[in-house]
Amino acid sequence: MRQEKIDKALGIVRCARCGHRLDNEVECPFCSLFPDHEKRKRVPKWVFLTTCFFTAPLSIFVLLKTDRLNVIEKAIAFSGALLWGGIFLYFYSFR
Repeated sequence: MRQEKIDKALGIVRCARCGHRLDNEVECPFCSLFPDHEKRKRVPKWVFLTTCFFTAPLSIFVLLKTDRLNVIEKAIAFSGALLWGGIFLYFYSFR
């Protein structure tokens, strides 16, 4: 806090990101080498639900541990596991 007051009184401009003193520069030479990374967008919920439904035998653990889906959506995705199990049993019974 004290350093900020001193800088303001002396007219010193510092980089907001790293605190480097800027002398007649528009941007910090160090921070301009490493620009901010864009935040990754989360996968939409409907894509996550559809993927869990169609790959349900492979994603049962993910279905149980995820916090992105509520109980009803988990039940819908788990019904995909039952569907896949039914298809497997249907084709396995003809063998």
